[in-house]
Amino acid sequence: MCGLAGEFRRDGSRADVSAVERMAATMSDRGPDDSGVWSQGPTALGHRRLKIIDLSAASGQPIVDAAAGLTGVFNGCIYNYRELRAELQAKGHRFFSAGDSEVVVKAYAEWGLDFVDHLIGMFAVAISERDTGRLVLARDRLGIKPLYLAESPGVVRFASTLPALLAGGGVDTTIDRVALAHYLSFHSIVPPPRTILRGVTKLPPATVKVYEADGTTRERVYWDPSFGRADERAGWSERDWQDALLDSLTTAVRRRMVADVPVGVLLSGGLDSSLVVALLAGEGQGRSGLATFSIGFDAVGGREGDEFVYSDLVAKTFGTDHHQIRVPTGDLLPPLEAAVAAMSEPMVSHDCVAFWLLSQEVARHVKVVQSGQGADEILGGYHWYPPLAGVDREQALETYAKAFFDRDAAGLARVLNPDWLADGDPAREFVAAHLGRPGAHTAVDAGLRIDTQVMLTDDPVKRVDNMTMAHGLEARVPFLDHEFVELAASCPPELKLAQGGKGVLKEIGRRVLPHEVIDRPKGYFPVPGLTHLEGKLLDRVRDALSAPEARRRDLFRADYVDALLADPNAELTPLNGNKLWQLGLLEMWLQSHGIDSP
Repeated sequence: MCGLAGEFRRDGSRADVSAVERMAATMSDRGPDDSGVWSQGPTALGHRRLKIIDLSAASGQPIVDAAAGLTGVFNGCIYNYRELRAELQAKGHRFFSAGDSEVVVKAYAEWGLDFVDHLIGMFAVAISERDTGRLVLARDRLGIKPLYLAESPGVVRFASTLPALLAGGGVDTTIDRVALAHYLSFHSIVPPPRTILRGVTKLPPATVKVYEADGTTRERVYWDPSFGRADERAGWSERDWQDALLDSLTTAVRRRMVADVPVGVLLSGGLDSSLVVALLAGEGQGRSGLATFSIGFDAVGGREGDEFVYSDLVAKTFGTDHHQIRVPTGDLLPPLEAAVAAMSEPMVSHDCVAFWLLSQEVARHVKVVQSGQGADEILGGYHWYPPLAGVDREQALETYAKAFFDRDAAGLARVLNPDWLADGDPAREFVAAHLGRPGAHTAVDAGLRIDTQVMLTDDPVKRVDNMTMAHGLEARVPFLDHEFVELAASCPPELKLAQGGKGVLKEIGRRVLPHEVIDRPKGYFPVPGLTHLEGKLLDRVRDALSAPEARRRDLFRADYVDALLADPNAELTPLNGNKLWQLGLLEMWLQSHGIDSP
């Protein structure tokens, strides 16, 4: 787990090493343990390292393989690196380190662009070929590790964070109108390749992109699982599905124990993270050998701010070394500012602050944690999936939009000044196209697919990456093991939607967890102070929306903003997000990153 950066010139000049150094320097939080820069002609690579596997200097990056003529930088973790190393050694490759970074480069040397098919894990990779001048970028199947791009006719720069690209200079920071429409409609999700800035894109998940020395480029999507029934599982019973998913999830949890440092767990007290704890305990990491961490806040506006009763029960059941983190409401403003600064893109979820605070505390104890992130998207835990079960594919868009969209085109016209309105209804058009793609058998399958491949990546996964890495903490997500996702995608929807959602997972949980953790209302990572705006937080939002930069941008209609400020908690999104917070957060993010352009 690290931060990478680089530049590839396509105008005949040498790479700007100082720009790459500036980009890498902004990511010292992601990689506080070591740094390195390499350049050759038109290409320069930079890296910040967090030491998790092979703590020696031999695994420092950039990795240079002179024999193969390759240099690479890598962010993430390859869970099957030991198996791959043995396979590559049998093919004649010789290793100078004991880590997974060199395995990635050697895998490319052996299999070329197909190297990604052999990797099990989370990763963003950049590899430079000495003899051809080619640059290859790749991102993992679920987009767990980020990779941002800033391209112009003569140069492409890339980095693990968007702010790193800003530090390199020369980025067009004009607001992208289509991305703005997505942000305000699709609950802050801006699907790749767009970002909120016109001059920055992001490599989509499961994608390999090749830049040739002659200036040509090409892309390949290497993973796109089917969300439908598989013939070989047609005769499976409900118990067969439970057994198979439990076996696959156990494998995923076991894989994510690979480290040369201790691995803890972020324990919310919900089914998903509690199941991770139970499976880790079953793998021998229980009885005080496993550190678990939970966070709670003061109640605000009648909303409870912690779920300690459940996390304490799980910790006691499995004898973990448990840590409760209590955050008074009055302390929310400083971590809010820090969380916004840590965001690579604006994210409205109040969970960001919770994860920032939790990660700050957890990083004092461990450098790696497992998290239950992703189970709801993979196994049907959200409230908008059951309505999809009652409609056919042609009606999926209306059902999904009613439950998930914050605004339609008419709603955007009430919020944005006319100059900032995009043509059409970009979010609706994108979702319609995605839901209509072949490869999903039912409307529920189509809804789970878009949430797995788009929403999950650009909301909860990005949130966890940004907030944990702000403290040099590596988060691993077993529910996003790609083999588990493939299996779950083929599971009949009725098994997922049973018992109010995630029925098949609840039945698995009954085998290993206290019933109180399973038979309870669905919980969320609660930060009441950000859903019910008042006091200092409300003042901060008002200041952001009235700042000189905001006035120069003039994104939002003054009458709409004034009405929200007059009654700040009146307008909520279908997902119970605060619409005033949505606008204020965007301006806070732009101002935090020094963006003063229109």
